Amino acid sequence: MNELSRRRVLGATTALAGATVLGGLGSAPATAADRAGTPAGSAKATTWTRSRSANGWKVLGEATSYGIEGSGRSVRLAGGDAATILLHVARRFHYEIDQLRVGDVRGHRTSRQVEQPYESNYLSGTAIDIREAAYPLGARAGFYPQELVVIRDVLAELDGVVAWGGDFTVPKESHFEIALKPGHPKVRNVARKITTWNAGPGGEGAGATDAFDAGRQKRARTFAGRTAA
Repeated sequence: MNELSRRRVLGATTALAGATVLGGLGSAPATAADRAGTPAGSAKATTWTRSRSANGWKVLGEATSYGIEGSGRSVRLAGGDAATILLHVARRFHYEIDQLRVGDVRGHRTSRQVEQPYESNYLSGTAIDIREAAYPLGARAGFYPQELVVIRDVLAELDGVVAWGGDFTVPKESHFEIALKPGHPKVRNVARKITTWNAGPGGEGAGATDAFDAGRQKRARTFAGRTAA
């Protein structure tokens, strides 16, 4: 965890009491023994044969590699708005949860073998895995409460454009995906908002966000409750 993240976590201890209603915030990360009871290969792999991934985006034969700002890492993604949004997610993870290391982030891939339909979104470059080995398919409770505060803040900030695998019936907490079809106005608007932050003086967006701010936590709780309903 970088120094900025550490300061935020230490300063957020009292704020966590008001955040426990956000999904799963009351639980500590799963131990190896916990995970052993929920095997990652909980479903047999199948071959995805469609020309579009589960979220409606076109399957790509190859994808561009993009640098994740501040981390020295890169990930292959579909271009345009999808890349803008998913890179923002990865940056916030790096700045506010833990520093990304070599091999931590994977995006586009060409293998059509999937265990869950949502894993087909990697084929279109519209989903990323962050530390898949640590947060595998089928396992829950992998994140600490303060880390979940950040994840919930990211989801609320992006207004439903990104979905988190930890909320799925068959979970995969390493998984973040574009949840809307290409051309949806929300996708365009959220990408434009992020681009504005990136071009600004640095007072907004990844690296400048305080997920533990009371107003942001209230918004995240409201958003989580609305989407759960």
